[in-house]
Amino acid sequence: MFANTPVDIFSFADREIFLKRDDLLHPAFSGNKARKFAYFLDHDFAGINKVIGHGSPLANSLYSLSALAKLKGWQCDFYVDHIASQIIKHPTGNYAAALANDAHIIDLSDIMARRPALTPQLELDTGSLINTRTTLVDKDIEAHLSCQDYIEKNVLKNEPTALFIPEGGRCSYAEYGVSILAKEIMHFAQANKLDDLTVFLPSGTGTTALFLNQSFIRHHTNIRVKTCAVVGGDDYLRLQFSMLNADISEHPQIINTGKKYHFGKLYAEFYVMWQRVCASGVEFELLYDPLGFIVLEDYLLHGHRGPLMYLHQGGLLGNATMLPRYQRKYDRNNI
Repeated sequence: MFANTPVDIFSFADREIFLKRDDLLHPAFSGNKARKFAYFLDHDFAGINKVIGHGSPLANSLYSLSALAKLKGWQCDFYVDHIASQIIKHPTGNYAAALANDAHIIDLSDIMARRPALTPQLELDTGSLINTRTTLVDKDIEAHLSCQDYIEKNVLKNEPTALFIPEGGRCSYAEYGVSILAKEIMHFAQANKLDDLTVFLPSGTGTTALFLNQSFIRHHTNIRVKTCAVVGGDDYLRLQFSMLNADISEHPQIINTGKKYHFGKLYAEFYVMWQRVCASGVEFELLYDPLGFIVLEDYLLHGHRGPLMYLHQGGLLGNATMLPRYQRKYDRNNI
């Protein structure tokens, strides 16, 4: 259902680079997550009536899963560690859009808070006392389970008609949609005689970057992917690559500026970079793209001379939440 997305010319760092507009894929199901979830959209899943995911209540994946479920006629259950009261009182962005798609957003902290308190009963039988204590320890451990562990332990066994998709779409099924993207880029490079094209994108789980680079190599092209770690650091990103493909020769190259940033934290340089690139007339998102362009600019200014393509991965709905945060923290005159 997706058309080949256009490629624009984009002026950046005193260069003209190509901009792959995956933000234009589909009005309700666009960008990075649409590529990752394309397999589920394009194939029939007999007996499935629900999709289960997890992550942040503001995540692009929440909205994309809700859109996927709506398109497929499924229910969407999305588990989160916690939902801030401000988000509940004033729903915006991905959270509000997912609710509009009838997604069930399940707060694990609320589930744990509503569980009845456990009071150990002292018994004369030593074995019974040990069993009671063991139960209490197990319940305490359960209260600290990650969303994925909680789903795997307590939910999936009771949901035989549900499809579980890991956080951010990091799974082997993502290769299907990303390989289609790779073919679009290869056709563009061939048509424009760009044998040594470099494709750059910022990464969370690194799923898109990995499967892109893997596809380019397996199709015997000279196109290669470079990326930067936005969530966690370089070692975390390498681990994510290895969980999907143990062959490090097919992994993308990770580049950075040498400066560490904390995911989701507001930085003045991120806001400034976002304003710069949006001045082109193309809107970018505020969570991944600012660091992506900071790393890319450093890379370009330090000597890369070949043709380069930046992958616009969408996620613009998240700006409804991120932009007010930046505006409250930074006055433009003080940046």
